[in-house]
Amino acid sequence: MAASAASGGATARIVIENCSIATVDPDDSEYACGHVVIAGNRIESVGAGPAPAGVDNVVRRVDADGHLLTPGLVNTHHHFYQWITRGLAQDCNLFDWLVTLYPTWARIDEQMVYAAAQGSLAALALSGVTTAMDHHYVFPRGAGDLLGAEIRAAAEMGVRFSPTRGSMDRGQSDGGLPPDFAVETTEAALAATEEAIDRWHDPSFDSMLRIGVAPCSPFSVSTELLREAAVLARRRGVRLHTHGSETVEEEKFCHELFGMGPTDYLESTGWLGEDVWMAHCVHMNDSDIAKFAETGTGVAHCPSSNARLGAGIARVPDMLAAGVPVGLGVDGTASNESGELGTELRNALLINRLGGHREKALNARQALRLGTMGGARVLGRDQEIGSIEPGKLADLALWKLDGVLHASIADPVAALVFGAAAPLTLLLTNGKPVVEHGHLVNVDEDAIARSTRAEARRLAEIAGLTS
Repeated sequence: MAASAASGGATARIVIENCSIATVDPDDSEYACGHVVIAGNRIESVGAGPAPAGVDNVVRRVDADGHLLTPGLVNTHHHFYQWITRGLAQDCNLFDWLVTLYPTWARIDEQMVYAAAQGSLAALALSGVTTAMDHHYVFPRGAGDLLGAEIRAAAEMGVRFSPTRGSMDRGQSDGGLPPDFAVETTEAALAATEEAIDRWHDPSFDSMLRIGVAPCSPFSVSTELLREAAVLARRRGVRLHTHGSETVEEEKFCHELFGMGPTDYLESTGWLGEDVWMAHCVHMNDSDIAKFAETGTGVAHCPSSNARLGAGIARVPDMLAAGVPVGLGVDGTASNESGELGTELRNALLINRLGGHREKALNARQALRLGTMGGARVLGRDQEIGSIEPGKLADLALWKLDGVLHASIADPVAALVFGAAAPLTLLLTNGKPVVEHGHLVNVDEDAIARSTRAEARRLAEIAGLTS
């Protein structure tokens, strides 16, 4: 029998039926042939078989035979601006990659960031993402309203957005990696971060926009900025995000500069807790994992970026066994040129099987959970999104699995995770279409392609990358 949530009879409804459904609810309920009824921006009912008779005010009915319906994917780590610096520094580790690219990134402006955000968001939506996240931390003087440019692009695309106001105040003269002209003062960074919260943050259940506080990393941020940013975020009731334990070089840097590893250092600055999540967390020992589990600190697992930069294999199975919240992240597209989150389901599963747990590391349903409910939990939105349950927001992905690349795989979840990137017939965010039949609904894909190419060329010319 379908579970239901009360709603008014006049509410416009969408019915999706005759499809396989992976709800990713607490019981991992699945239906070989089921239905979902959407009322406004909420899921009203989900269950086996066709939608119940008598559902009124149906404005759209989707016969989804041959499809799998899942929650929309949730991206937990990204750097949108990097869309216009893809394909550079192809054979570098993280530190060399950063040193190579920081001087170019320090020349971005509002027009570039808007175009890059459009490209990044297009790739995310076309790969099933309904909730996007971005960590923007490069703010050159006089560059314009960079965070506002990203927010505008996300609103136009129609996706739910969790941008974080990043910052760097440790330049090369203070022992950091970024050039001095690419960093802010501590005071300016904190003031701009609070201004972003004042201007944009919406804490409501239905929110399409939530701001986080996100100093970049231990090797680009002062201890003072880390401490004061944590105080600011908790005073304002918003979440905290940074990079942590990404490479062996970072581990060495923290021991040399602070006399301890990244987790202990971040703990000393107030950066562990249920309101915190960190990107990568590749080089975590048992003590680190235990501290994350005890405090509820989340992890954004970025398997493709970790592989691209040779960072290593994060201990995701051990984190999950300990109870650490884990979601998936694309990371910046200068270290994951595809920019897709859908393919990270497969890469997370395969790369983790190369680790010590081998074939027992992750299975297809665990990978899907990482990309949906895992991400929702990491962003603090697991009561609102991440699963198909009555009363939750209608963020849904309808994957076409009856084509030549998937039709012979009997298990639809295995087809989605193990198989080739699946096309989307429909992507709904907040009950509204974002993707239809593999194409973006609200924006012009060709115009975005032209704009991103032009801005990538303009940045290369300004940064002296062209002859």
